[in-house]
Amino acid sequence: MGLIDIKGLTKRFERRAVLDELTLSIGAGDRIALIGSNGAGKTTLFRCLLGQYRYQGDVKFDGATAVRRDVDMLARIAFVPQLPPPLRLPVADLLRLAEQGAGASRTGMQDISGQLGIDLDEIRTRPFYKLSGGQKQKILVTIALARDTDLLIFDEPTANLDPAARAVFIDLLAERKDCSMLIASHRLEEVASLVNRVIELDRGAVVLDDSVVDRLKAGELRECRLGLTDPHPTFAAALTDWGFAQTSEGREFAGKIPSGDTLRFLGLLSRYASLIEHLSLDTGKKNGG
Repeated sequence: MGLIDIKGLTKRFERRAVLDELTLSIGAGDRIALIGSNGAGKTTLFRCLLGQYRYQGDVKFDGATAVRRDVDMLARIAFVPQLPPPLRLPVADLLRLAEQGAGASRTGMQDISGQLGIDLDEIRTRPFYKLSGGQKQKILVTIALARDTDLLIFDEPTANLDPAARAVFIDLLAERKDCSMLIASHRLEEVASLVNRVIELDRGAVVLDDSVVDRLKAGELRECRLGLTDPHPTFAAALTDWGFAQTSEGREFAGKIPSGDTLRFLGLLSRYASLIEHLSLDTGKKNGG
């Protein structure tokens, strides 16, 4: 049994299924990059995990099922949304709530915020909603990383961060060896060094669940086949650069990827996920064997 076990998770908005019979297990210690095009269901999955949406199916956290998450369970999860909430309270009050209500470390918040390049004392009296997008994101990341949790959930966490803060954020995540992570990102190359699994969603279902493990040695290749919904020239050119051969119609591709470049290749695919009709990626094989 995993830290989180999901079975047949379905969430509909009106008649459209955003999550469609999704089944997934997240183990303790898993660090997962969640990829997929806009509308694939990533944010909806997070909201269901946090008990913010009603849904059909089962979601178990440490074996316990609950439609509405209880306080003890939510205390074990830190979440940073893609869009910061429009909170009207001053930053000082938000930090006080994070410390007293969510268990964030005061010294931890000071240290992390300083590394991210934001002075909390300077903005302490300002309403949160009046801050810039980057300032809001840095504060939310600061609070999340200053908490002692079992699971960190980030929805496009670097979207509003400047390049220097992005680099610090990745380093801070790398230091967190004590918890599982679920990171939705369009920049797979940024989080590639952090994760041991890459999961792709498409139309509310898991279409790829790839484990990144040390069994993929240097010199091994992974055979890949994929089909496109239409012959997209830019994507086709990128696949050709990877040594892929294509059919005359330009919609079917086949090639081999060095195992050490798997995540870099998946980063390419994530940028064109909406064009991919089907995809297969096998285990490593010896070059020339």
